[in-house]
Amino acid sequence: MDAAPPDLNAAFRARGYVAGEALGTALRLVTLLGRPLLLEGPAGVGKTEAAKTLADVLGTRLIRLQCYEGLDAQAALYEWNYARQLLHLRRAEATGREPSDAELYGENFLMRRPLLQAISEDVPPVLLIDEVDRADDAFEAFLLELLAEWQVTVPELGTIAARTRPHVVLTSNRARELSDALRRRCLYHWVEYPSRAQELEIVRARLPEVTAALAAGVTRAVHALRELPLGKPPGVAETLDWARALSVLGYETLDAHALHTTLGAVLKLREDAQLAAPLLERQLARPE
Repeated sequence: MDAAPPDLNAAFRARGYVAGEALGTALRLVTLLGRPLLLEGPAGVGKTEAAKTLADVLGTRLIRLQCYEGLDAQAALYEWNYARQLLHLRRAEATGREPSDAELYGENFLMRRPLLQAISEDVPPVLLIDEVDRADDAFEAFLLELLAEWQVTVPELGTIAARTRPHVVLTSNRARELSDALRRRCLYHWVEYPSRAQELEIVRARLPEVTAALAAGVTRAVHALRELPLGKPPGVAETLDWARALSVLGYETLDAHALHTTLGAVLKLREDAQLAAPLLERQLARPE
């Protein structure tokens, strides 16, 4: 199992992701210990992006399982290509032959979903189990078994053991509380919103075309927004969206006109915009 480079933070920075030392260490331990990492924190702080960047740094495939309410084990593992099976059956019947179950339920007709894909790779991929808190307790129990045994059973094919262990990152927005058993299985890191200096560095790294004054104005405004009782506080993705929108519109600084015309790039609720706009205007009127 290939480990991440010793200076993982530098590798992340080179790709525009500013990770704190603790997060960088946690991600490196994923590759050194073969343990899953549970990343929790508010929506939009870069949990998913951390897994994507790790895959890029390692030069391996990212396999993402997006969790949702009602997700079951089979949907996350595999399904059979019934259309191809039916076509194969009709072709066999046209020649007077009856195909066996082993023929119909062979590898050619197996459609591997994220979890089965992840344990079937020759090179360890990064397996991102995104928003695991959206799935139910039954699926969480199945995950525990998979993370312990690294093998799954397909009734028609038997037990399939992992060729290599994937690097596993789970994310949670704490929509529900996860079990103690799952937490014990994982390394853990709480991902905070970045500091203002870190977020400015992210904007400058990801959007070099944005002027220094505009990047500073946007990050200052976003951090002021996060101090308000908003229904949906902006994440880093919204910071980048706002800075990018202002830049393509030709703004070099964030002024009152720019604020009113582009606030929808950063705030996604009418009530939040009504609350924030006058407060941001007053902030813009004050010198830094």
